[in-house]
Amino acid sequence: MAEVDGDRGYRDAVRETRIAVTDGTLIPDRNEKSIFSAWRISFFGAIALLIILPVFSPRPYLDIIRFIPDGIFRTLQVTVLSILLALVIGLIAGLGRISRVTVINRIATIYVEVIRGIPLLVQLFYIYYALGALVQLPRLTSAVIAMSVCYGAYMGEIFRAGILSIPKGQMEAALALGMSRSQALRKVILPQTLRVILPPVGNEFIALLKDSSLVSVIAVSDLLRRGREYAATTFRYFETFTVIALVYLILTLFFSRLVAYMEDRMARRGK
Repeated sequence: MAEVDGDRGYRDAVRETRIAVTDGTLIPDRNEKSIFSAWRISFFGAIALLIILPVFSPRPYLDIIRFIPDGIFRTLQVTVLSILLALVIGLIAGLGRISRVTVINRIATIYVEVIRGIPLLVQLFYIYYALGALVQLPRLTSAVIAMSVCYGAYMGEIFRAGILSIPKGQMEAALALGMSRSQALRKVILPQTLRVILPPVGNEFIALLKDSSLVSVIAVSDLLRRGREYAATTFRYFETFTVIALVYLILTLFFSRLVAYMEDRMARRGK
């Protein structure tokens, strides 16, 4: 009998185990104080390589570094614009997902399920090429819309989970003070939700930064596109994509540290 109970307990423990492997693994642990932490080795190692390579081999490495700054700017532009619009879409979708109005709830749910079921690359092609037959949009606009719509679906689930994680007593207390449900949601629930969802939103921002490389397929002159242009004219593919990979690594590690810093600041304010 004891053996049966032990097996049942083991199965319950396995069911309760959750293994999350996401872009959040890039975010450094605030308790990691070692000088030789994985984050520091990766970040400063990548910077050191970008400095050392042009010194010992100016051509082509220095030429590549001079060729790609506008691509870095375009990558950051697409990422920032997309994440801001995705947050707005995600908030609307998240509120729709918890709405008591059946029609609104169903529309928001369909949006989340459909968009999450279609690859981002397909959405890019659809908005730029397929819809281009009806409405011709600029390449940058198409890229931002596609990435915002795609990540808005994921943000919607993050907002929904964040709102539902707030204890129901908070809403009941706000209603007892005479607030309407919308006022309580705006003044009480959402401010607390923002603190809860910061880590997953940071993860999505880093993922979006990396996925922004897909916009090169519709000829947006982002970092990857500029690298491909240089490599196509010089046939220096190894050197070019080495630099491109290092720049992406530096960007993602930098923003992961920024997200970790923001988390730490909000955690201290919450104490």
